[in-house]
Amino acid sequence: MKLLLTSGGITNASIRRALVDLLGKPIAACNALCIPTAQYGHPMCTPASAWRFVSGKSPSPMSDLGWKSLGLLELTALPSIDEARWVSWIREADVFLVDGGEEFVPRLFAELGVSIKSVSVSRPTLDDVFMSYTGSTIRDAEESYAKHANKIMMQMMSGGRR
Repeated sequence: MKLLLTSGGITNASIRRALVDLLGKPIAACNALCIPTAQYGHPMCTPASAWRFVSGKSPSPMSDLGWKSLGLLELTALPSIDEARWVSWIREADVFLVDGGEEFVPRLFAELGVSIKSVSVSRPTLDDVFMSYTGSTIRDAEESYAKHANKIMMQMMSGGRR
């Protein structure tokens, strides 16, 4: 089992690339299961925040990334559903989206007897920070500046010949 743990969803290009690398295929080719159950144990979450997460209107983007399919799995309902039915849903999913998981995921794994063997942490790159403030990458900004500077230079050169 592979995990991508973030502190607020898929909020920048670096985290999105890490998700695609982990999935091994584009997001548009993946089936996702949205699990709102973790929200109910988080002190900052309400039924309204669970709805925003599921509907893709959350400030922690996960459900609205363009999945091939997006389903809803409410873990508290599983005991009342025939296991043969919901196990296939889990097996068909490429990814599980869990918001508020810092409270929930460790407890769930402990109850399932699954040990977390390693956790990988990566810092945002300068490009990620630049993107979050400007909406473009440093490379895009440099290319745009170079084109603009080139245009000004050409205007100056043509104006100087007149």
